Amino acid sequence: MSAIDLAAVNDQIQKYWAPVFTKRLRENLLLGGLINKDYIGAINRGGDTVRVSQIVDVSGQLLTVGTDADTFSPEAISTTYVDIKADKRAVASVEFQDLVELQSQIDGTKVQDTLMFAMQKQINTYLYSLVSPSTSAPDHDIASVTDFNSSQLAACRVLAAQAKWSMEGGWYALLSPQYYGDILNSTTMVSSDYVQDAPTVGGVVGTKRYGFTLFEDNSRTGDYGLLFHPDFMHMVQQTAVNVKVSDLHAQKKFGMVMSVDIVFGAKLGNQGAVKHIKVTG
Repeated sequence: MSAIDLAAVNDQIQKYWAPVFTKRLRENLLLGGLINKDYIGAINRGGDTVRVSQIVDVSGQLLTVGTDADTFSPEAISTTYVDIKADKRAVASVEFQDLVELQSQIDGTKVQDTLMFAMQKQINTYLYSLVSPSTSAPDHDIASVTDFNSSQLAACRVLAAQAKWSMEGGWYALLSPQYYGDILNSTTMVSSDYVQDAPTVGGVVGTKRYGFTLFEDNSRTGDYGLLFHPDFMHMVQQTAVNVKVSDLHAQKKFGMVMSVDIVFGAKLGNQGAVKHIKVTG
């Protein structure tokens, strides 16, 4: 890439880097890549609010021919809404000594990787901060699990079924390295007799067991597992990552600063508390 001044560098970055950042952000987020991102509206600036709607299940009727099957009683349609404000901004920035140093870096991927990882980490940390499973009977916040084995996974499946999680959209489990190691140490869980298709999310290959697609999430430490239906949380975000380069002359400093950011928001969905299970040691 040939760039001879700040304007040219900015033009090149907007043309080549911004689309790359956006694509990589969508591909590499693990939790953010699995939760529901369907919504009505557009995120143009921080503070914008969009709406997620869901039709409430109807009861239906069972009628008997010859007795009461000639008429039926329709139900009024009911819709629940979750309004989500995009009031979070994930940002990462770096300084360069001068334009020459910046030019020498923009052709490579190291700066991209550094900024992308920092931005992903901020989004991921925020999404996990919203995890809040139901503690009503049956409790979806399970503690004191030191060995996440097949019995524990089966127990989570029972909880999910009792809570009537929809099979549409799939069921997922993000496990810390410790818990994922427990899975690998279980003969039943890793036997080739049980191997099925292995989907990939965020560059990580999943393993399907007991109705869940399991992923190792190394952003979690200790004994930690999050099992969920995608509808337990909704995430909204701008359609593109913002990338900007400026000089520091106004601060009476030589050098350049580059920043990348994206405005986003997230919130638990309708009955989200019973659509996810948290397991800890």
